[in-house]
Amino acid sequence: MAKVQYFGTGRRKKSIARVRLVPGEGRITINNRDIDAYCPLETLKLIINQPLTLTETKDKFDVVVNVCGGGFTGQAGAIRHGISRALLKADANLRPELKKAGFLTRDPRMKERKKYGLKKARRAPQFSKR
Repeated sequence: MAKVQYFGTGRRKKSIARVRLVPGEGRITINNRDIDAYCPLETLKLIINQPLTLTETKDKFDVVVNVCGGGFTGQAGAIRHGISRALLKADANLRPELKKAGFLTRDPRMKERKKYGLKKARRAPQFSKR
């Protein structure tokens, strides 16, 4: 008998998270490591757990995540987005509260490209009169 699994893909900046929800007791595994070993900051753990605590499904599913690209904060946002999408596949009745909290919306903000003649995207070289 095949196990029931729900998949969701989350993205934020350059990070892409492939999330799998499996019925279980609430363990979160990111890139084959426990969440405590992977995330250095408590705020990132809070961001990752937001959809589960909002929908009160924290102890119903084990979360298995493969995430790549970007930094810690972008990866945490991508994981939150992926968990929200997977929860939606598990139970469509959760849509209004996830949508109201803004967890289903893909954050479109990206790094602005560097322009020629400038040091960064908008940072100009220091001006000197002489």
